[in-house]
Amino acid sequence: MPAPAAGPRINERIRIREVRLVDEEGKQVGVVPTEQALQMAQEKGLDLVEVAPNVRPPVCKIMDFGKYKYEQNKKAHDSTKKQHKTKLKTVRLRPKTDPHMTDIRVAQAREFLERGDKVQVMIMFRGREMAHQDIGVAHCHEVAKRLEDIAKVEQSPRTEGRRMTMLLTHK
Repeated sequence: MPAPAAGPRINERIRIREVRLVDEEGKQVGVVPTEQALQMAQEKGLDLVEVAPNVRPPVCKIMDFGKYKYEQNKKAHDSTKKQHKTKLKTVRLRPKTDPHMTDIRVAQAREFLERGDKVQVMIMFRGREMAHQDIGVAHCHEVAKRLEDIAKVEQSPRTEGRRMTMLLTHK
């Protein structure tokens, strides 16, 4: 016996004696024998589709099943297209970054946060700069303070090797 197909049962796969029938215009026909409902659908060149299998008797509708499946797939595709998937955006700074460049990076971070993305502020250290990690922490706190109107700190500044990272999310 073949495995049951995903989705609603159609035509000959409906194996119950009587069904509540809805015609192609959406009008209630009433409870009719399945054979009669199937015959009505075939006369109109359409399919008999089980739309509510859990009620007794099950509700079946006369419709073009191919068109129905196409519209369902289109709806599912449109709903996933409208969703915004949160991305992690990185803003890189150095301990010696000048104030103007910091302004530009803060503006970029604000743009990312307004879009709904998370922002990772990364301070890169080179050579002897590792001895002055307090400057990196100060940079992180300054960025967080400038963005406190739309962002909150999800992960406070922490050092991983020669990098210091802080994670910000939209409020």
